[in-house]
Amino acid sequence: MNMGIPVLILGESGSGKSTSLRNFNEDEIGIFNVAGKPLPFRKKLKVANNATYRKIMDNLPHKDKDGKFPAEYLKAFAIDDSQYLLAFEFFDRAKEVGYGKFTDIAMNFRNLINFVIAQTPPDCIVYFLHHIEQAEGGRLKAKTIGKMLDEKLTVEGLFSIVLLCRANDGKYSFITQSDGFTTAKSPMDMFETEIDNDLKMVDTTIREYWEL
Repeated sequence: MNMGIPVLILGESGSGKSTSLRNFNEDEIGIFNVAGKPLPFRKKLKVANNATYRKIMDNLPHKDKDGKFPAEYLKAFAIDDSQYLLAFEFFDRAKEVGYGKFTDIAMNFRNLINFVIAQTPPDCIVYFLHHIEQAEGGRLKAKTIGKMLDEKLTVEGLFSIVLLCRANDGKYSFITQSDGFTTAKSPMDMFETEIDNDLKMVDTTIREYWEL
């Protein structure tokens, strides 16, 4: 791998997205908390609350003007409630007329994903913890604003790994492959079809699979 790796974690509110961070240690991950909500466990982790696009891109390890990466950096990050980057911008610009704001909203989110891929180190994994919505036909997909991200650029298409949170009778897990009604996907033989919702274990598995 010669590029940063974005990973999409999809799920409804309460399905275990944030809880999946519980097994990371403080020196292993940085969390950009877009909505500023407290984490659902007691462990102390590095958290930047009310994170914006600018704060996220400024604080992810990235190439300098000479194309060099920092000497030391965290290798894992999570953008918790990344769909609120879209929603907050929409509400901030709700009184604007016309479709220009929807183009900007779509472009800003796409540019963040592209920044992770093109500008962060090849052993850096950034997890987008994102809400879902139901599309026509009952298919579950990443929640977006407007039609541009869906019709012109499928969000999930920018990710090689999309995991879907499942909560069933108190058991929380990740679905790693689509059943035809979700956008879950992962490389062949990387995971079992359903795994524990442990993002630290997922992180370790990805690094071993791609020899990061």
